[in-house]
Amino acid sequence: MSQRIAIRCFTAGATSALLACAGIAVAAAHAGAIQQSGEIRVNRDAQLIAEFDRRAQAYLAIHKKADAALPEVPSSGPPDQVDAHQRAVAALIEKSRATAKQGDIFTREIRAYFRRQIGRVVAGADGQQVRDTIMEENPGAIRLRINGRYPDTLPMTTMPPQILASLPKLPKELEYRFIGSRLVLLDTHTQLIVDYIDDSIPR
Repeated sequence: MSQRIAIRCFTAGATSALLACAGIAVAAAHAGAIQQSGEIRVNRDAQLIAEFDRRAQAYLAIHKKADAALPEVPSSGPPDQVDAHQRAVAALIEKSRATAKQGDIFTREIRAYFRRQIGRVVAGADGQQVRDTIMEENPGAIRLRINGRYPDTLPMTTMPPQILASLPKLPKELEYRFIGSRLVLLDTHTQLIVDYIDDSIPR
């Protein structure tokens, strides 16, 4: 586009026309750079989503292997048996992930992506309502441990649909939850904390 503009400038033969054309060419080049930057961001975000999904699926493979190693207990069975089964699966998962640490799934770049997505939501028209929903039953700044069990006595926050819509979709065995300002990746079958992001909600 800039080459065609330059050709028309030289054929115009007037200084003012040349200056005007030069200005248009600069503006066009700037717009092209902005568009290219936007495309790079979109492509990079898609890569981060794919990487997050790969890591979540890797965890899920560990979960399924642990579950398959134990006698099956129907979810409609006696509560004490269901609870014992869940805790037994959790113990096998923790053994398989003995070296797991914060950031194994939420890597630095993935954390930055999640914070951007959440930041856009809370900065929007429904931002205050979203914040209020997050904090409604939020247990606050409790201690978290990778492979630790979500405390049975604590309530779980309601996840605003605007937040869920902005984040990568999860398999049914995993959920997002907020604990204080941290976004937690929770194994809903075992109640294990798989990973979490500190300061996920902008102040």
